[in-house]
Amino acid sequence: MARQLIILAGGAGTRLRERLGDLPKPMIPIAGKPLLEHQVELAKKYGFNDLIFFVHYRADLIESHFGDGQKSGVRIRYILEKEPLGTAGAVLAGMELLAERFVVLYGDTMVNVDLNRIWNAHEQAGAAATLLLHPNDHPFDSDLVEIDANARVTAFHNRPHTGNVWRQNLVNAGLYVLEKSALTKFSEAQNRKPEAGILDFGKDVFPAMVRAGEKLLGYNSPEFIKDIGTPQRYDKIAAQYAAGIVQRSSLATPQRAVFLDRDGTLIPDKDCLRKADELELFPGAAEALHELNLHGWRTVVVTNQPVIAKGFCDEAELQRIHNKLESLLGREHAFLDRIYFCPHHPEKGFPGERPELKIDCECRKPKTGMIQKAAAELNIDLAQSWLIGDTTTDLQTAKNAGLKSILVRTGAGGRDGKFDASPDFVCNDLRQAVDIICDPETGHAPRDNK
Repeated sequence: MARQLIILAGGAGTRLRERLGDLPKPMIPIAGKPLLEHQVELAKKYGFNDLIFFVHYRADLIESHFGDGQKSGVRIRYILEKEPLGTAGAVLAGMELLAERFVVLYGDTMVNVDLNRIWNAHEQAGAAATLLLHPNDHPFDSDLVEIDANARVTAFHNRPHTGNVWRQNLVNAGLYVLEKSALTKFSEAQNRKPEAGILDFGKDVFPAMVRAGEKLLGYNSPEFIKDIGTPQRYDKIAAQYAAGIVQRSSLATPQRAVFLDRDGTLIPDKDCLRKADELELFPGAAEALHELNLHGWRTVVVTNQPVIAKGFCDEAELQRIHNKLESLLGREHAFLDRIYFCPHHPEKGFPGERPELKIDCECRKPKTGMIQKAAAELNIDLAQSWLIGDTTTDLQTAKNAGLKSILVRTGAGGRDGKFDASPDFVCNDLRQAVDIICDPETGHAPRDNK
């Protein structure tokens, strides 16, 4: 049975007019064909053969290019918005054509997402809606979403974001799996008050669903989905497509990753960092991460945090610490795909410690539990991946997991002496380490290859 995908393709692309000419925004070319055509090919690849285009500006150009979809191997129908209705308003206007479950995609995004994964996650969670969330390099002008430990959406924080409020870099990417039944009450309300105006998923419908107690799943994925809304973003996406980064990003494809220690590698080691106020970045750390982001490496922090087991801080404060880390990186246009932490500690005898966490676990480095979890969740090819850290514990972790390793001279600089493990490279700092990874032929790091 064909699955249904809705594409909101009504945008005019005012900010892109110098590149578009008279074309509608979804028809802007990427690698010689319209952006919208890339989306149609993605839909077909994952068995979404029933497509509905919601069109507005220069709908005639879109329809003349795609027709009924037969030449693309799919079925395409069109709904014309006579005036802009908003992302949700447009979909509600086509309720009679909607399947019981369907995917919504914004037509101004370059996307390469494993649609089977998000579809299955939605089904297994029994959610009313599933939102694809991801970190990006401009969180302060993006709509952010808050989730709990079970990935259930709890709050929306719409741009702009002001002040030193530390939030996780989880952006509403504009791809949803929806149950038609979850939209019924909104459709009925719109029918009663058609003059109510523009209705948006992120600003109106989803927050109302959360307030009503509906289950919204936050599907956190590092896969490529970026809007082409400005000339700068468009140029960047075109370059990443030309470099093959877009094509490699789907979780259907094994990923290359750089695992990073936190304290002593990304941030100064404060000896059991306990409060977000104490966190600061090493100079150049964000620049280095940005380079990894641009080259399409998954960036994953793996950090032992015995402060939890010792009772020095709780999980809520650790989340604030990591939110601040992501926020500071975001200010400099860098992001982390994941942060994994081990809260355990095997030694007892600390005042206020938490006995249930004083165990010999499988996730505390140099054991590889965090890395194995990341590999499963992000389809990481460990043989093609790296670990950067400042201690011999990190080096032993890399050895145990089958990762190439780089020791940085920041933090402990390998002087902890806990393990007799040698790195593949030694570098002064994270910036030099990233030079080695991104361009091993021309990297400027000292090559103490052992």
